[in-house]
This record gives sequence, C-alpha cells and structure tokens, in this order.
Amino acid sequence: QVQLVESGGGLVQPGGSLRLSCAASGSIFSINAMGWYRQALGKQRELVADITSGGSTNYADSVKGRFTISRDNAKNTVYLQMNSLKPEDTAVYYCNADIPKRYYSPLTTTVWGQGTLVTVSS
Repeated sequence: QVQLVESGGGLVQPGGSLRLSCAASGSIFSINAMGWYRQALGKQRELVADITSGGSTNYADSVKGRFTISRDNAKNTVYLQMNSLKPEDTAVYYCNADIPKRYYSPLTTTVWGQGTLVTVSS
C-alpha cells in the first residue's frame, strides 16, 4: 500500500514564499506523473501543477511564473515552491501520484495525500 504525506503548509503574508513537500512511502517500484491540486473554500479541487516522470511540467495559468514543481525520484518526493503568494492562493493543497501496481505494469493506481493548508493573509 502506498501513502502520500504532504508537509510545509502554514500561514504566510502576501508576497511571501512557502515550499510544500509530498513524500510517497510503501511498496513502490516507480512513480509516473505527480501533481499538486488545491481546493479553496467553496470551490472545487483544481490542478495547480503536475510533472511527468521525465520532468515535463505544466501549470495552471493562475500560478505560472510564481510556482515551480519539481521531483526527486530517488526520494519519491514532489515539491512545490510557491513564491509571490497572494491571498487567492489560500487553499488546502493536495499532492497526487500515478503509481504502477506491479513491475512494468500498465495498470496504475492514483493516490492522494491528506492535504496541507496554506493561508496567505496579512
């Protein structure tokens, strides 16, 4: 069984920075794509950024130029560096990973973390 655990959330002033981490643990051979999502109060969960196993990235328009997603495959960890934070970035942030069920298996499982709260306020 695989679990994802996020960390790094907290309270920060507008213009500040935070770095979120998400570590996968359990029986893991490899991880395909990983991503960060967020859900603000009263809104649906939305994609913030994702990254493939090869390092290709994409971002939501609202965070382009401010956030950077990266990963360390040896540590089974994905990061989200958040700079120039705005009040509208306030949300619970969730990490996500697509993980093969077996060695060389085309069948995968999508795993979600429990979320970490980011609050941007003066």
